[in-house]
Amino acid sequence: NRRDCHPFSRQGFLWTVQRNKRRRVIMSGDQSKNYSHLPLVPETTLRKRHDLDALARKRAAANEEDPKRQRRLAGGKKAVYVVKPETFISRSRSRRNHAIRYQRVMKKGMQKRASNKPEMATKEIVDPNHDDETNVIEVQYQANSVGTKHCIFVIRVRDDVGLPRKVAQVLKQLRLNHNHDGVFVKYDEKMKRKLHCIEPWVIYGVPSKAVVADLINRRGFGTVEGNERVPLSDNITIEKALGEKHNLICVEDLVHEVYNVGPSFEAASQFLWPFRLADSKSKFQRKTLRLKDGKEYGDQGEQIDGFIKQVL
Repeated sequence: NRRDCHPFSRQGFLWTVQRNKRRRVIMSGDQSKNYSHLPLVPETTLRKRHDLDALARKRAAANEEDPKRQRRLAGGKKAVYVVKPETFISRSRSRRNHAIRYQRVMKKGMQKRASNKPEMATKEIVDPNHDDETNVIEVQYQANSVGTKHCIFVIRVRDDVGLPRKVAQVLKQLRLNHNHDGVFVKYDEKMKRKLHCIEPWVIYGVPSKAVVADLINRRGFGTVEGNERVPLSDNITIEKALGEKHNLICVEDLVHEVYNVGPSFEAASQFLWPFRLADSKSKFQRKTLRLKDGKEYGDQGEQIDGFIKQVL
């Protein structure tokens, strides 16, 4: 009996073989049509395809009725979202406090909150020369971006909630219009002051050359005429945009120019579309564990490599 056997058991397999044999007998008896070229598909697969097609038709019909996909109640009425007054008050306070912080940093700088000298720190890593994971060694790294001769990578890690107008202007200048966007910038005194002013909204540091190459190869998009976003699938796009004026004809030239902050760095960074990266926290962490942003921001120095690999 078909109901007494599981489809993935031996009995279910034998039942499928017998059914296919019966189909062959029936098809061979009908000489007017030739079904030998048709594949024999299990019934469970056909039912699954039927259900998925029905679900797709249902969603397409719902999109035609309500393109914005607004939530509706059982009676067909649109759902009403209630925002508590405390939410408006907290956002207003956050906007005011960050505006005060922006004015203070513009006037007095970061004071004791940031160093003007390179800071060194140590971390423990697994020794690559041994297979045993218990062998741990300590290595030094630069904990800030002061004095670097290479580019830095800036990632926006917060949305527009509580965003002051002047901070939004600086983010727009850096082309960080959306959350999880990243750009390459040259680290000088002017850029250092800008980053200090918007530090609660961004995380930045000095990436390694391997990470820069990985970013451009995996998430790189270029800007062509008409402000069009095109993928860097081949070197022809780079050669057309930067080859004649800046002598950059391939991805390797672009990586070298960006990492070493060459004479054509501005043109190369403007050619690269802002990188669209992933969220550092999953939906499970956001919704179930209620984890929020705010712990990882500011100057990370050479530690930015780990964060970039996490959101790449």
